Amino acid sequence: MTDTHAKVSIRILDKEYQVACPASERTDLLDSAEVLNAKMQEIRDSGRIVGLDRIAVMAALNMANDLLHAKEKDKHLEGDLNDRLRLLSDRVESALGSSRPLDL
Repeated sequence: MTDTHAKVSIRILDKEYQVACPASERTDLLDSAEVLNAKMQEIRDSGRIVGLDRIAVMAALNMANDLLHAKEKDKHLEGDLNDRLRLLSDRVESALGSSRPLDL
């Protein structure tokens, strides 16, 4: 199945950009642009960083750091979930192994 492309207009730090993306990802692109714009405004408004390119790099670094932390947290949660599932599976197998078979 082919996905039609949409031209999407996004605004980041009062500058408009035209971006093409699959039509099914339009909402995700708009949401991403909103998050990026907010992060860049926050950095610009802090007054410590000057210049659009530097603000963009700092925003990208901050967001990449957030992504890495989220992935690490997911890894820990996945490990905890796997441990709990293994324990539950062992308990079910133990319970089924100790019960006598049904007579049919």
